Amino acid sequence: MSSLSLIDHIDAVLPQTQCTKCGYDGCRPYAQAIATNGEAINRCPPGGQAGIEALALVVRRPVLELDADCGEHLPLTVAVIDEPHCIGCTLCIQACPVDAIVGANKLMHTVLPDRCTGCDLCVASCPVDCIDMVPAAGEWTLALANAAREHHQQRQRRLDASHNESFGLAARTLANKAPLSLAASTDAASRQQVIADALARARARRKNNE
Repeated sequence: MSSLSLIDHIDAVLPQTQCTKCGYDGCRPYAQAIATNGEAINRCPPGGQAGIEALALVVRRPVLELDADCGEHLPLTVAVIDEPHCIGCTLCIQACPVDAIVGANKLMHTVLPDRCTGCDLCVASCPVDCIDMVPAAGEWTLALANAAREHHQQRQRRLDASHNESFGLAARTLANKAPLSLAASTDAASRQQVIADALARARARRKNNE
């Protein structure tokens, strides 16, 4: 089996949540690290013990317990935005690895539940803490994983076409910048001012609702 085909086989059994909990910037980079660098097969919390067993069969290694430093295996969740409190900052859109959040600068954002992988990367990005992870309507399936892989690849292709950036944290941040937010994000100072103004409006709305 060639190195490339081994990477493909490993990638095929990873859950494609693109959550980065393994320490890599998505499922494909983790698969590459397992195949070429001997990375441990127990660093994928979404895959759980069943995922580790599947990886062990592919790479012919002993089954290990999930590495607790990477997190724990939990039931599938999806992100939900408290839309009245959304300030339209686009940071969650930028953080989502599979284009599961739609919206535009200074306009309300919403999550497409059928596309959300439950990675929770959007939660920490929200400056007004208006995103929650809630139980998903069903289980994660191979069809959903394959769709998530394609959505992630489509996003990366868009990024490659729009920005001359390498695949990584900077790329993940740039990939989903809504066109309407680009002008406000040309430098850190203007970007922070936009967010500060939006936060002030959100606080005012909440105070009026109390």
